[in-house]
Amino acid sequence: MKKSLLSFILLCFSTVLLAQKDSGSDAVQMFNPVMTGVTSLTIAPDSRAGAMGDVGVATDPDVNSQYWNPAKYPFAISPAGLSLAYTPWLRQIVSDIDLANLVGYYRIGDYQAISGSLTYFSLGEVWVGDDAASYTIKPYEMAVDFAYSRMLSETFSASVGLRYIVSDLNYNFDDDTSVGHAFAADISMFYSNYVFLGRRECMINLGLNASNIGSKISYDGGNTNRFIPTNLRLGASIMIPVDAYNTFSISADVNKLMVPTKPTYAQFLSEKGLEDPEGDYYRADYENYLSEIGYNDMSPITGIFKSFADAPGGFKEEMQEIYWGVGVEYAYNNQFFLRGGYHYENEYKGNRKYFTLGTGFKMSVFSLDAAYLISTAQSNPLDQTLRFTLSFDMDGIREIIGR
Repeated sequence: MKKSLLSFILLCFSTVLLAQKDSGSDAVQMFNPVMTGVTSLTIAPDSRAGAMGDVGVATDPDVNSQYWNPAKYPFAISPAGLSLAYTPWLRQIVSDIDLANLVGYYRIGDYQAISGSLTYFSLGEVWVGDDAASYTIKPYEMAVDFAYSRMLSETFSASVGLRYIVSDLNYNFDDDTSVGHAFAADISMFYSNYVFLGRRECMINLGLNASNIGSKISYDGGNTNRFIPTNLRLGASIMIPVDAYNTFSISADVNKLMVPTKPTYAQFLSEKGLEDPEGDYYRADYENYLSEIGYNDMSPITGIFKSFADAPGGFKEEMQEIYWGVGVEYAYNNQFFLRGGYHYENEYKGNRKYFTLGTGFKMSVFSLDAAYLISTAQSNPLDQTLRFTLSFDMDGIREIIGR
C-alpha cells in the first residue's frame, strides 16, 4: 500500500499538540518530547505487559522477561521457554506497520540463565517523490540482544545484556543516506520475597532495568548522530492469593528516558532575541545553535547524567518527562488470566495516555495472550492497537515427547 511520508512520521508517537498556556502562569510551554532514534525500542513487544499498561520490570517471571528485566529468568519455574509476539502497529493510520518479537531463555542449573531476543519492526512501504520521479522504500528497524543472569542470593538476582541495533530508514533519498548501526548494554536487577499481609502469604517483587546504554546512531555516515532511547525503569509488584485457585497481582512501573532534552526552537529564538515570522527562516541557525551549546556532540554517558537536570522548563518539566504505568492481573488456577492497566505520559512529552485490557490462556505446553489498547487522548493513532503472543514451555514439550 502506498502512503505519504506523513504516515511514516506518525510512527514517532507524535500526537501533535499545539502550544498551550500553563494554567496559573503566563508562561507558554511547548510540546517538547525527548527526541531519540530507533523509537521501536520503546514499544512493549508482548501481550501480557501490553495488557497491564506496559508494566513488566517487577512482574513474576515469564518467557518475555527479556525486554522488561532479564534478571527475572533465574526465578522462572520452567527451565526453558520460547515466545513469538506480533503487534500490528498504528492500524488507525496504516495497514502494514508491524512489530515482531522472538525471545527465548534457558536456565543453567538452579542459579543462572541465558536469554536472547530478535525484534523486527517493519514500517511497510512508503511512497516518496512526485509524479515525475517516484518510488517506494521499505524502512525497518531491528535489534538482536543476549543476556546473562544469575541469582546472587535466594531473593536477589542481576543480569547484564548486550544489544546490536540496525535502523534502515532511508528517509533522505540520496547518496548521503546510510544504514544506522548502534551497540548497547543493559543492566538489570530483581528482588523477590514472601511477606505476610494478615494471614495471607504474599509475594513482593522489586525490579530495576537500565537499558540501551550505548553508542549513538547515525544515518549519514557519522556527520550527525542521534541518541538511542536509553531508559531507566523501576517497578514493584505484589501477588495476593485469595485461595488455592485464585490470585490477584498489582504492578507499577515508572520510567525516565536518560537522554538529554533538546532545547526548543522557541527557546533558541528567545535566547537570540529573534522573531520567527514564517517558521523556517532561522532553522539553519537553530542547528548551528545546537552545535554551539554542545548538544550534537554530547557523548551518551554525559547525556545520561545531564538528562536528569536539563529540561528547558526546569524541575517542573523534568518531572513531566517521567512516564508510568499500573496494571492488575487475575489468575485462575494459573491457567486463565484477565488483565487491565493504565499508561500515562504527559501531554507535552508525547501524550501517550491509554487504558489496556487483555486475557491469557495457559496449558502445560503453550500459552496464548492478547492485549487491546484504548486511548484516552484525542485522535491518538495508537488507539485500538492489538497484540498477540504465543509462548511455549520447553519442559511441557519434553514431557509430552517423553510419553
